Amino acid sequence: MSSKKTLQLEGMTCGHCVASVTKELEKVAGVTDVSVDLASQSATIQAEDAVSQDQLSAAIDEAGYKLVSVS
Repeated sequence: MSSKKTLQLEGMTCGHCVASVTKELEKVAGVTDVSVDLASQSATIQAEDAVSQDQLSAAIDEAGYKLVSVS
């Protein structure tokens, strides 16, 4: 089963940041859709329930940013 999750991020400042976060989140197995919003410093994803917060945090860290919260 999949669900929608909203990730609150920290550190994005431009379109390149958005592209980097999008690219890394799309690499996570089980993530099927990614939408990153610079203005709200957030990402909305559609992901299988098996995708863990640790996996999402690692992807965001890889892009060079910080995961603040998941809801």
